Amino acid sequence: MSLVLIVIPTYNEADNLPTLLEAVHRASPEAHILIADDGSPDGTADIAEGILSAFPGSRVLRRTQERGYGRACLEGFRYALEYGYDYVLTLDADWSHDPGEIPKIVAALEAGNDLVIGSRYCNGISVVNWPLRRVLLSVFANNYVRTILRLPVQDCTSGYRGYRARALRAANLAGVVSEGYAFLVEMAVRVHRAGSTLVEVPILFVERRAGQSKMSKRVMFEAALLPWRLLVTPLRLDRSALSADAAPRRADPDSASENPSPPRSS
Repeated sequence: MSLVLIVIPTYNEADNLPTLLEAVHRASPEAHILIADDGSPDGTADIAEGILSAFPGSRVLRRTQERGYGRACLEGFRYALEYGYDYVLTLDADWSHDPGEIPKIVAALEAGNDLVIGSRYCNGISVVNWPLRRVLLSVFANNYVRTILRLPVQDCTSGYRGYRARALRAANLAGVVSEGYAFLVEMAVRVHRAGSTLVEVPILFVERRAGQSKMSKRVMFEAALLPWRLLVTPLRLDRSALSADAAPRRADPDSASENPSPPRSS
Protein backbone atom coordinates (compact mmCIF):
# COMPACT_ATOMS: atom_id res chain seq x y z
CA MET A 1 0.00 0.00 0.00
CA SER A 2 1.26 3.48 -0.87
CA LEU A 3 2.21 5.74 2.02
CA VAL A 4 0.38 9.08 1.93
CA LEU A 5 1.25 12.22 3.89
CA ILE A 6 -1.16 15.17 3.99
CA VAL A 7 0.63 18.43 4.79
CA ILE A 8 -1.49 21.28 6.15
CA PRO A 9 0.29 24.62 6.76
CA THR A 10 -1.38 26.62 9.54
CA TYR A 11 -1.35 30.02 11.17
CA ASN A 12 -4.21 30.96 13.51
CA GLU A 13 -6.60 28.24 12.37
CA ALA A 14 -7.91 27.20 15.79
CA ASP A 15 -11.52 27.71 14.72
CA ASN A 16 -11.22 25.59 11.59
CA LEU A 17 -8.87 22.80 12.58
CA PRO A 18 -10.97 20.50 14.81
CA THR A 19 -13.63 19.78 12.20
CA LEU A 20 -11.16 19.85 9.32
CA LEU A 21 -8.83 17.22 10.80
CA GLU A 22 -11.73 14.89 11.52
CA ALA A 23 -12.95 15.32 7.93
CA VAL A 24 -9.47 14.68 6.49
CA HIS A 25 -9.13 11.52 8.56
CA ARG A 26 -12.55 10.27 7.44
CA ALA A 27 -11.69 10.91 3.79
CA SER A 28 -8.36 9.10 3.98
CA PRO A 29 -8.03 7.10 7.23
CA GLU A 30 -4.79 5.39 6.16
CA ALA A 31 -2.99 8.67 5.43
CA HIS A 32 -0.81 10.45 7.95
CA ILE A 33 -1.40 14.14 8.64
CA LEU A 34 1.38 16.67 9.21
CA ILE A 35 0.45 20.10 10.58
CA ALA A 36 3.19 22.65 9.84
CA ASP A 37 2.36 25.50 12.20
CA ASP A 38 4.06 28.89 12.11
CA GLY A 39 3.82 29.67 15.81
CA SER A 40 0.11 30.48 15.84
CA PRO A 41 -0.69 32.59 18.93
CA ASP A 42 -4.27 31.23 19.02
CA GLY A 43 -3.15 27.75 20.10
CA THR A 44 -3.55 26.04 16.73
CA ALA A 45 -0.59 23.71 17.35
CA ASP A 46 -1.86 22.61 20.78
CA ILE A 47 -5.32 21.88 19.37
CA ALA A 48 -3.80 19.93 16.49
CA GLU A 49 -1.62 17.83 18.80
CA GLY A 50 -4.61 16.94 20.93
CA ILE A 51 -6.56 15.72 17.91
CA LEU A 52 -3.71 14.03 16.05
CA SER A 53 -2.69 12.02 19.11
CA ALA A 54 -5.54 9.69 18.15
CA PHE A 55 -4.26 9.31 14.55
CA PRO A 56 -1.19 7.02 14.34
CA GLY A 57 1.69 8.47 12.35
CA SER A 58 0.38 12.05 12.40
CA ARG A 59 2.43 14.93 13.75
CA VAL A 60 2.66 18.66 14.42
CA LEU A 61 5.75 20.60 13.39
CA ARG A 62 6.07 23.74 15.52
CA ARG A 63 8.00 25.99 13.17
CA THR A 64 10.11 28.85 14.48
CA GLN A 65 12.28 29.89 11.52
CA GLU A 66 11.68 30.92 7.89
CA ARG A 67 7.97 31.30 8.39
CA GLY A 68 5.50 31.53 5.55
CA TYR A 69 3.32 29.28 3.43
CA GLY A 70 6.05 28.13 1.06
CA ARG A 71 8.58 27.40 3.79
CA ALA A 72 6.00 25.42 5.75
CA CYS A 73 5.21 23.29 2.69
CA LEU A 74 8.91 22.73 2.01
CA GLU A 75 9.48 21.49 5.53
CA GLY A 76 6.58 19.12 5.08
CA PHE A 77 8.03 17.87 1.80
CA ARG A 78 11.43 17.23 3.39
CA TYR A 79 9.73 15.33 6.21
CA ALA A 80 7.87 13.22 3.64
CA LEU A 81 11.06 12.35 1.75
CA GLU A 82 12.95 11.56 4.94
CA TYR A 83 10.32 9.12 6.15
CA GLY A 84 9.69 7.41 2.84
CA TYR A 85 6.21 8.53 1.86
CA ASP A 86 5.11 7.80 -1.69
CA TYR A 87 2.60 10.63 -2.11
CA VAL A 88 2.38 14.07 -0.50
CA LEU A 89 -0.81 16.13 -0.54
CA THR A 90 -1.24 19.75 0.49
CA LEU A 91 -4.45 21.53 1.36
CA ASP A 92 -5.44 24.69 3.20
CA ALA A 93 -6.71 24.65 6.78
CA ASP A 94 -9.56 27.10 6.18
CA TRP A 95 -12.08 24.68 4.58
CA SER A 96 -11.63 26.23 1.14
CA HIS A 97 -10.47 22.77 0.03
CA ASP A 98 -12.99 19.97 0.56
CA PRO A 99 -11.27 16.97 2.22
CA GLY A 100 -13.74 14.76 0.37
CA GLU A 101 -11.67 15.33 -2.78
CA ILE A 102 -8.58 13.63 -1.30
CA PRO A 103 -9.36 10.16 -2.75
CA LYS A 104 -9.70 11.70 -6.22
CA ILE A 105 -6.24 13.27 -5.97
CA VAL A 106 -4.67 10.08 -4.62
CA ALA A 107 -6.26 8.07 -7.43
CA ALA A 108 -4.73 10.40 -10.02
CA LEU A 109 -1.30 9.92 -8.39
CA GLU A 110 -1.75 6.16 -8.39
CA ALA A 111 -2.51 6.40 -12.11
CA GLY A 112 1.09 7.54 -12.61
CA ASN A 113 0.85 11.34 -12.58
CA ASP A 114 3.60 13.22 -10.76
CA LEU A 115 1.75 16.42 -9.83
CA VAL A 116 -2.02 16.47 -9.46
CA ILE A 117 -3.63 19.89 -9.09
CA GLY A 118 -7.09 20.33 -7.64
CA SER A 119 -8.22 22.87 -10.20
CA ARG A 120 -10.78 25.64 -9.92
CA TYR A 121 -10.61 26.36 -13.65
CA CYS A 122 -10.40 23.14 -15.66
CA ASN A 123 -14.21 22.92 -15.86
CA GLY A 124 -15.11 26.57 -16.20
CA ILE A 125 -14.87 28.61 -12.97
CA SER A 126 -15.64 26.59 -9.82
CA VAL A 127 -15.51 29.00 -6.89
CA VAL A 128 -18.08 29.88 -4.22
CA ASN A 129 -18.51 33.07 -2.19
CA TRP A 130 -15.87 35.10 -4.00
CA PRO A 131 -16.65 38.65 -5.13
CA LEU A 132 -16.40 39.18 -8.88
CA ARG A 133 -13.24 41.29 -8.58
CA ARG A 134 -11.43 38.45 -6.79
CA VAL A 135 -12.52 35.92 -9.40
CA LEU A 136 -11.27 38.21 -12.16
CA LEU A 137 -7.97 38.78 -10.35
CA SER A 138 -7.41 35.03 -9.91
CA VAL A 139 -8.28 34.24 -13.52
CA PHE A 140 -5.98 37.02 -14.74
CA ALA A 141 -3.14 35.88 -12.47
CA ASN A 142 -3.36 32.31 -13.76
CA ASN A 143 -3.47 33.43 -17.38
CA TYR A 144 -0.49 35.71 -16.69
CA VAL A 145 1.56 32.90 -15.16
CA ARG A 146 0.58 30.30 -17.74
CA THR A 147 1.38 32.59 -20.67
CA ILE A 148 4.81 33.58 -19.39
CA LEU A 149 5.91 30.15 -18.19
CA ARG A 150 3.99 27.94 -20.66
CA LEU A 151 2.62 25.68 -17.97
CA PRO A 152 0.21 23.02 -19.29
CA VAL A 153 -2.47 23.61 -16.62
CA GLN A 154 -5.33 26.06 -16.12
CA ASP A 155 -4.89 26.58 -12.38
CA CYS A 156 -1.25 27.33 -11.56
CA THR A 157 -1.94 28.76 -8.09
CA SER A 158 -4.17 26.16 -6.45
CA GLY A 159 -2.79 24.90 -3.15
CA TYR A 160 -4.84 21.69 -3.24
CA ARG A 161 -2.27 19.31 -4.70
CA GLY A 162 -0.74 15.89 -4.70
CA TYR A 163 2.90 15.11 -5.50
CA ARG A 164 4.69 11.84 -6.08
CA ALA A 165 7.86 11.63 -4.00
CA ARG A 166 9.97 11.25 -7.13
CA ALA A 167 8.65 14.58 -8.46
CA LEU A 168 9.68 16.34 -5.25
CA ARG A 169 13.16 14.86 -5.47
CA ALA A 170 13.45 15.85 -9.12
CA ALA A 171 12.34 19.42 -8.33
CA ASN A 172 15.38 20.00 -6.10
CA LEU A 173 13.70 21.48 -3.02
CA ALA A 174 16.98 23.03 -1.86
CA GLY A 175 16.83 25.44 -4.81
CA VAL A 176 13.35 26.85 -4.15
CA VAL A 177 13.51 30.64 -3.75
CA SER A 178 9.90 31.77 -3.24
CA GLU A 179 8.26 32.10 0.16
CA GLY A 180 4.59 33.02 -0.18
CA TYR A 181 1.92 31.72 -2.53
CA ALA A 182 4.31 32.25 -5.44
CA PHE A 183 5.80 29.02 -4.12
CA LEU A 184 2.94 27.16 -5.81
CA VAL A 185 3.92 28.54 -9.20
CA GLU A 186 7.59 27.76 -8.66
CA MET A 187 6.86 24.16 -7.66
CA ALA A 188 4.71 23.64 -10.76
CA VAL A 189 7.50 25.04 -12.95
CA ARG A 190 10.15 22.89 -11.30
CA VAL A 191 8.09 19.72 -11.62
CA HIS A 192 7.24 20.51 -15.25
CA ARG A 193 10.81 21.36 -16.30
CA ALA A 194 12.14 18.24 -14.61
CA GLY A 195 10.04 16.22 -17.04
CA SER A 196 7.31 15.13 -14.64
CA THR A 197 3.67 14.76 -15.64
CA LEU A 198 1.10 17.34 -14.50
CA VAL A 199 -2.66 16.79 -14.49
CA GLU A 200 -5.67 18.66 -13.15
CA VAL A 201 -8.75 17.27 -11.45
CA PRO A 202 -11.76 19.53 -10.91
CA ILE A 203 -12.60 20.80 -7.42
CA LEU A 204 -15.06 23.28 -5.99
CA PHE A 205 -13.25 26.05 -4.13
CA VAL A 206 -15.18 27.68 -1.25
CA GLU A 207 -14.12 30.87 0.55
CA ARG A 208 -12.74 30.29 4.05
CA ARG A 209 -15.19 29.61 6.88
CA ALA A 210 -13.31 31.45 9.62
CA GLY A 211 -10.08 33.35 10.28
CA GLN A 212 -8.29 35.80 8.04
CA SER A 213 -6.68 35.44 4.64
CA LYS A 214 -2.86 35.34 4.60
CA MET A 215 -2.73 37.32 1.34
CA SER A 216 -0.80 40.62 1.52
CA LYS A 217 0.67 43.21 -0.85
CA ARG A 218 4.11 41.68 -0.33
CA VAL A 219 2.81 38.23 -1.28
CA MET A 220 1.12 39.65 -4.39
CA PHE A 221 4.27 41.54 -5.40
CA GLU A 222 6.38 38.38 -5.12
CA ALA A 223 3.83 36.46 -7.17
CA ALA A 224 3.88 39.10 -9.93
CA LEU A 225 7.68 39.10 -10.25
CA LEU A 226 8.39 35.40 -9.87
CA PRO A 227 7.29 34.26 -13.37
CA TRP A 228 9.83 36.58 -15.01
CA ARG A 229 12.52 35.42 -12.62
CA LEU A 230 11.77 31.78 -13.42
CA LEU A 231 11.69 32.54 -17.14
CA VAL A 232 15.27 33.78 -17.25
CA THR A 233 16.85 31.70 -14.47
CA PRO A 234 18.12 28.18 -15.19
CA LEU A 235 16.84 25.79 -12.54
CA ARG A 236 19.03 23.10 -11.04
CA LEU A 237 16.92 19.95 -11.13
CA ASP A 238 17.47 16.24 -10.56
CA ARG A 239 15.79 14.52 -13.50
CA SER A 240 17.42 11.21 -12.57
CA ALA A 241 14.99 11.01 -9.63
CA LEU A 242 12.19 10.26 -12.10
CA SER A 243 13.74 6.96 -13.12
CA ALA A 244 12.55 5.18 -9.97
CA ASP A 245 10.13 5.62 -7.08
CA ALA A 246 12.36 3.94 -4.53
CA ALA A 247 12.08 5.87 -1.27
CA PRO A 248 15.00 5.99 1.18
CA ARG A 249 12.80 4.56 3.97
CA ARG A 250 9.42 2.88 4.08
CA ALA A 251 8.64 2.69 7.78
CA ASP A 252 5.86 4.01 9.96
CA PRO A 253 7.23 7.15 11.64
CA ASP A 254 5.72 5.84 14.91
CA SER A 255 7.81 2.67 14.77
CA ALA A 256 10.85 3.30 16.95
CA SER A 257 12.28 -0.10 16.05
CA GLU A 258 12.55 0.84 12.37
CA ASN A 259 12.91 4.60 12.47
CA PRO A 260 13.86 7.20 15.03
CA SER A 261 10.86 9.25 16.13
CA PRO A 262 10.29 12.14 13.70
CA PRO A 263 10.83 15.66 14.98
CA ARG A 264 7.87 17.48 16.52
CA SER A 265 9.39 20.92 16.08
CA SER A 266 11.93 22.74 13.95
